[in-house]
Amino acid sequence: MAGAASVLSDDSRLSRLDRGFYRLERFFALLSGIAVFGLMLLAVFSVTGRNIFNQPLPGYVDWIEQIMPLIAFMGVSYAQRDGGHIRMDILVGALKGRALYLAEFITTFAILILMLLLVWGSWAHFERSFDFSSPLWSRDSSMDIALPLWPAKLLAPVAFAVLCVRLVLQLWGYMRAFVQGMDEPVGVPLVLDAATVAAREAEHVSRREEEGAN
Repeated sequence: MAGAASVLSDDSRLSRLDRGFYRLERFFALLSGIAVFGLMLLAVFSVTGRNIFNQPLPGYVDWIEQIMPLIAFMGVSYAQRDGGHIRMDILVGALKGRALYLAEFITTFAILILMLLLVWGSWAHFERSFDFSSPLWSRDSSMDIALPLWPAKLLAPVAFAVLCVRLVLQLWGYMRAFVQGMDEPVGVPLVLDAATVAAREAEHVSRREEEGAN
């Protein structure tokens, strides 16, 4: 399982691209968080309507179908950039230097191949649903209130395409680190050990306490 990670920066082109693309990833992650909050509000409205007015929110399940892709997909690239996805570190965690960067390059490249296939498949799924000549541009709709499904289906290839760009940037970072034998490469998540994580958390808490005292 992945521990806390840190991404270093410098003035290189890779680092500038990493920081610039990170703004888009944070925006997508924000949308995902807003979707979670919106889903909570929908649940409150539906339960309140059912218990007080004997009238639940119409199409509650349909709206959940529309919101779930926002929650499930839009933050995946953000988590990949910061090294937040769950992974097995039993083998990779024991590697150092070029061996580590080579292993990270191989695994990241395998993920990229998988994501490219998912972009292709999810885009084909979206195309089957989208039609300019149909009402609301949709060939299919939800069961209850007939919401068009193509907006939700479009989110998957968009989010996966963003993740593919992030993976390409990380492949660049790992290859650069492997070739140059860098100790602290930029643009890739560096897994921190437990002692470093604890020290950073203590420093953060101390800073917050000092700010509160002032």
